Amino acid sequence: MEAPTLRKAGSKQEEAFGVQPRRVADLGTVPSLRRSNSSLRKVRRSQNLFGNSEKQENLSSWIPDNIKKKECMYFVESSKLSDAGKVVCECGYTRQQHLEEATRPHAWQGKDWDPKKHVQEMPTDAFGDIVFTGLGQKVGKYVRLSQDTPPSVIYHLMTQYWGLDVPNLLISVTGGAKDFNMKPRLKSVFRRGLVKVAQTTGAWIITGGSHTGVMKQVGEAVRDFTLSSSHNEGEVVTVGVATWGTVHNREDLIHPSGGFPAEYVMDEEGQGHLTCLDSNHSHFILVDDGTHGRYGVEIPLRTRLEKFISEQTKERGGVAIKIPIVCVVLEGGPGTLHTIYNAITNGTPCVVVEGSGRVADVIAQVAGLPISEITISRIQQKLSVFFQEVFETLTESRIAEWTKKIQDIVRRRQLLTIFREGKDGQQDVDVAILQALLKASRSHDHFGHENWDHQLKLAVAWNRVDIARSEIFTDERQWKPSELHPVMTAALISNKPEFVKLFLENGVRLKEFVTWDTLLYLYQNLDPSCLFHSKLQKVLAEEPERPVSAPPAPRVQMHHVAQVLRELLGDFTQPLYPRPRTGDRPRLLLPVPNIKLNVQGVSLRSLYKRSPGHVAFTMDPVRDLLIWAIIQNRRELAEIIWAQSQDCIAAALACSKILKELSKEEEDTDSLEEMLALADEYEHRAIGVFTECHRKDEDRAQKLLTRVSEAWGKTTCLQLALEAKDMKFVSHGGVQAFLTKVWWGQLCVDNGLWRVIACMLAFPLLYTGLISFRERRLQAGPGLPRVRAFFNAPVVIFHLNILSYFAFLCLFAYVLMVDFQPTPSCCEYLIYFWLFSLVCEELRQLFYDPDEFGLMKMALLYFSDFWNKLDIGAILLFIAGLTCRLIPALLYPGRIILSLDFIMFCLRLMHIFTISKTLGPKIIIVKRMMKDVFFFLFLLAVWVVSFGVAKQAILIHNESRVDWIFRGVVYQSYLTIFGQMPAYIDGVNFSLDQCSPNGTDPYKPKCPESDAVRHEPAFPEWLTVILLCLYLLFTNILLLNLLIAMFNYTFQQVQEHTDQIWKFQRHDLIEEYQGRPPAPPPFILLSHLHLFIKRVVLKIPARRRKQLKSKLEKNEEAALLSWEIYLKESYLQNQQYQQKQRPEQKIQDIGNKVSTMVDLLEMESLKRSGSMEQRLASLEEQVAQMSRALHWVMKALRDGGFGSEEGIPAPAPQKASEGQDLEPDGRQEEEDVGDTHHVNARHLLYPNSHVTRFPVPNEKVPWETAFLIYDPPFYTDDRKDRGLVDPVGNALEPLSGISYNAVDGPIDRRSFHGVYVVQDGLPLNPMGRTGLRGRGSLGCFGPNHTLQPVITRWRRNQDGAICRKSIKKMLEVLVVKHSLSEHWALPGGSREPGEILPRKLKQVLRREFWSSFQNLLTQGTEDSRGGCGCQARDQEGAEGGADPAVYRGYVDDPRNTDNAWIETVAISIHFSDQSDMDLKRLNSVVDRRIPLYANHKTILQKVATLYGAFY
Repeated sequence: MEAPTLRKAGSKQEEAFGVQPRRVADLGTVPSLRRSNSSLRKVRRSQNLFGNSEKQENLSSWIPDNIKKKECMYFVESSKLSDAGKVVCECGYTRQQHLEEATRPHAWQGKDWDPKKHVQEMPTDAFGDIVFTGLGQKVGKYVRLSQDTPPSVIYHLMTQYWGLDVPNLLISVTGGAKDFNMKPRLKSVFRRGLVKVAQTTGAWIITGGSHTGVMKQVGEAVRDFTLSSSHNEGEVVTVGVATWGTVHNREDLIHPSGGFPAEYVMDEEGQGHLTCLDSNHSHFILVDDGTHGRYGVEIPLRTRLEKFISEQTKERGGVAIKIPIVCVVLEGGPGTLHTIYNAITNGTPCVVVEGSGRVADVIAQVAGLPISEITISRIQQKLSVFFQEVFETLTESRIAEWTKKIQDIVRRRQLLTIFREGKDGQQDVDVAILQALLKASRSHDHFGHENWDHQLKLAVAWNRVDIARSEIFTDERQWKPSELHPVMTAALISNKPEFVKLFLENGVRLKEFVTWDTLLYLYQNLDPSCLFHSKLQKVLAEEPERPVSAPPAPRVQMHHVAQVLRELLGDFTQPLYPRPRTGDRPRLLLPVPNIKLNVQGVSLRSLYKRSPGHVAFTMDPVRDLLIWAIIQNRRELAEIIWAQSQDCIAAALACSKILKELSKEEEDTDSLEEMLALADEYEHRAIGVFTECHRKDEDRAQKLLTRVSEAWGKTTCLQLALEAKDMKFVSHGGVQAFLTKVWWGQLCVDNGLWRVIACMLAFPLLYTGLISFRERRLQAGPGLPRVRAFFNAPVVIFHLNILSYFAFLCLFAYVLMVDFQPTPSCCEYLIYFWLFSLVCEELRQLFYDPDEFGLMKMALLYFSDFWNKLDIGAILLFIAGLTCRLIPALLYPGRIILSLDFIMFCLRLMHIFTISKTLGPKIIIVKRMMKDVFFFLFLLAVWVVSFGVAKQAILIHNESRVDWIFRGVVYQSYLTIFGQMPAYIDGVNFSLDQCSPNGTDPYKPKCPESDAVRHEPAFPEWLTVILLCLYLLFTNILLLNLLIAMFNYTFQQVQEHTDQIWKFQRHDLIEEYQGRPPAPPPFILLSHLHLFIKRVVLKIPARRRKQLKSKLEKNEEAALLSWEIYLKESYLQNQQYQQKQRPEQKIQDIGNKVSTMVDLLEMESLKRSGSMEQRLASLEEQVAQMSRALHWVMKALRDGGFGSEEGIPAPAPQKASEGQDLEPDGRQEEEDVGDTHHVNARHLLYPNSHVTRFPVPNEKVPWETAFLIYDPPFYTDDRKDRGLVDPVGNALEPLSGISYNAVDGPIDRRSFHGVYVVQDGLPLNPMGRTGLRGRGSLGCFGPNHTLQPVITRWRRNQDGAICRKSIKKMLEVLVVKHSLSEHWALPGGSREPGEILPRKLKQVLRREFWSSFQNLLTQGTEDSRGGCGCQARDQEGAEGGADPAVYRGYVDDPRNTDNAWIETVAISIHFSDQSDMDLKRLNSVVDRRIPLYANHKTILQKVATLYGAFY
């Protein structure tokens, strides 16, 4: 049941499902992206577009068409019985478990059972949801499928129908299938680390899925995480791949139409030799081969599936990576060793947990030893310790096989990581797993910058900033800021703020990073769940279609973004991104290097282009990035970016405005609350920075309020705060001091109000010095400027208007009550003139547009004010009353209308009182209570109307007068609430004199129902009394007290914020009078006439008052912003200090320190015990050696002589523990130093075949070493593609004519290593055993000669100079890539008979160069045959230079056998002049990290040494 990892042998790609990299709107896929819960839910809602029932229906229709099971179609009785003693088929199933046609007479009757013929596929009958009974309501997914199912179909099922996000990492856990014991601490560390790495990186864990062994350990780890974690931490995806035929109680899972859910019972006691599924796995793939009780069926499919997944590309944020895979090993037996061997061979990194037992411990014990010391005897000794139960059954050949595999595993140290809990600084399994992947990525896959870049992409995909800090951003590598730009983009889109912070710490400058294309790319990859994305789509939908002839453009453009942003910020701002003109393409001046990253088939290189001569597209790229983060409600990201901003107060207020506007349209409650909380947070940040500024310098702080911010649409901080309704900011003492300063104009704010009123009534008092001015020139200057400054002050204008308005009301009241004549009097004409001046002032407010907002915007702003609406209503009502008044017949109605209009003009006084600190807050409370009354009237109307209608219907019969119906139903019912009871409702005060019997008297109500004879009421008095009592109970007691409670709540609620609200609304009044003409009505007409002449006649443009909006000079603005940035840093430091001083934070810090100390103490104790074990082991070895030496001495003395010196044993050297892990760096060679035997020629699986070599450990390679059990298979490939090959087969007769160690016709069978041995008619490989006889896939027995031309030239920069590194010159080499391999190779190899150029070189070179190269190679070959030892020649000119062979001899090739091997001659061809042949393919720099074949690397190193070049 031990699952292998990926095999190198590639599986055929299925045509039906070509799986492309799927865009995932989360890397959300990573739960630690820390997106809000609501947005996560919305993403899931967007992915699951249909309900559960429709989803199940689609799954039920798709699976039978694409997923098959296997059934035995021919019953053949087996010689073995089942556990229950029943007769079974060869497939393991009983007769009853077969299909009916399988038991009928068959065409196959009498034939042996063959699974290839007698097992057929048919639609699966087991899939759906699985619930484990008695273990909660956790629902998993499962499917039964054939072992031949294409991996692409399974992957499509998992990602599309099961809804799994594409993983960032694949963790294949393998090991013992039976239960085993682990130390409690190691078990805890393993469980915690495994789940942590899966949860933080968004990985899939793949196991065997059963409730035993290592699978049980993984399941329990997931269970512990689920119990201890909160709901929003995400689910760990655990996929169990098990054999269907070994699952106990699998009958419960069979549902032909799908089980939704299928209930599965775990019965460990009755499972027998079968196994139960593990309840803690989330998904199950049950592999069926049509048999019962046979383990290991799932291994090939699991291998193919893991390989397929690891070949998929995960793209997020412009960075594409192949899904990495890692194998984690616990315990295990022979199958586990085979799994590790396959994984290492295929380049999959493995993490072996030491201490888990058996194979894991054997590998861990020898992992630190040189290959030469990993001998058969040592492995045998380790097996005797860790495999005591089965050691006696192990054969010598089996031990040799184990030794060979372990040697090959340890040889690839960069792929092998030993996790030792508490040793070598290792504490967490998750760190060990990720470090193993990074260590593996430093091997042959990448080199140079690409290697580090690949590692960084992995760390970003995993969202493990701790790994990036410790493993990538080290002193070993110095990152250029431009190299981090692509991963910075990925971190932003994936919402990984910790990585953004890390990149900023390592030199990324946002002003260089944010280009036009980058910003456009970010907006094109907005989170689909955010509200801004939907608003942007609406704008795009309204965009007119482009003509066919026009060039194509991306759907989202920055002017679309600017349109939505202007809706959020307000029309008072200018567009942040203007619509580009035709052919105008804004570019950034800053150059950024080319980046090789594939993004959806397009290179990110286009995002970073040099554009000299162009100015930057925006003034503040930090602002653009901040807006992008804020509109997606990304708190941590926005916080980091805001800390980088310049205009930080305006930025914080703009963020508050945007968030508040978005919250108005947000439907999700959680997102709405998060937006409002974040808006409040940014308002507090603006307050904090402004407080620091105001504390340092009040005048400069007030300049920040009124400074026109070009970056934020030419608006001001004060305007942003007002539009965002940031009352806390506006009510700040500094803002209020500024408003007070504006309110008093050029007067000192400490002037008493009585002084102002006195000077208003008698302005000559201004010359007495009663009023003080802020400016000295006014205080001591002539009188006229003082008078002008006094009467232009808003406070004076306000009080003059109050006096004027009171005079207007008094005159209006006098005319209405005393002097309302049929013909208007002089006083009435004065009122008309006065009102005309008020109308002119309202028109001025409506059309006066100093900021050029436009008429529509000004109209919206004007009518958004309640008091302006009241003014318009009063004026229109006055005009209506005046119209009626001038018509003699309507004189009285006109007076009534004017009387009502007087009430409206009196209500206008409340606006005047808002400036009062005492009355202003009370008016706000009254306005809020009016809303309560309005809603209360709805409740009251229900009771009033219901009681009134019932009372009227009971008492009065057929009342036809509408006015008396209204009185009876509404008016009397309403008065009853206040104690005015109907006189006749109870019949006591009934009198016919007070009513009209027929309802004919218009001044009396109609009489109630009465007895005409007795003149008594006939209505049920008891019922009306009960109704009256209930009515009074609910209205007087319940509803009126409810209204009082509502008033009380409103008062208390508003009272807390009344001061803030009053200070906020105070600005509107100050701004109104600050821009109002100084003369009060009706004298204000003179100001209007003056304004009309200036604007209309003279066409002088309007100018904004500088006190509320001022544009500073560039130098002054730069100095002001620098000062603001300095104080912002002070504010942030203060916030961090306060955060640290909080009691909760202190307790958390103390807890972390205690935990760290405990871990250190435990680590120290483990290190001490480990060190003691090492010393004891070494001591034991020394003592054993000494005892043998003493035994020899005693024997020699006893024999009477001194003995021979040859037999004296040498004392054992002191050495480190065998378990010490050697951690190679990225430059360590794949093979150990001193491992001189051929390695590639002993790979167990012969390439391009199914032949397996006989295992040959290192010590048994030389032919001189005895290896009695050596029995290699014979293999010779029938190469029909080659005309000249040696005979096929192992018969000696056809081979007898071959002449070895000589030139045999066209074939040269001489070896560079001298005469080789010929045994039994076959030559022996001069380098030793390979584990395979015959000639394999080579052409001839003995040496197969090849030619390896090394074509080089100097690497030059753009100006033609030779590049250097570490003082040495740098070479470029011609290499080609094999189509089926990740490695590069030199363009050499075998040649056609009589040809000089190798076939591969012909494919690379153009035909006109063949003759030149042929001459060069001929020259080099002759020199090498002649044994010339001349030095390198550096020929100048067009022909280049050919040097004698830099290497000739044996090649360690996987195709070599005991009787056939490859030898090569490597010839250097160097072109020293850049004008040499057009070799455009020379694009690879000579570097030891080039992913070349190992023997080619050796040749390349020799060439570099030959020319003294860098390597």
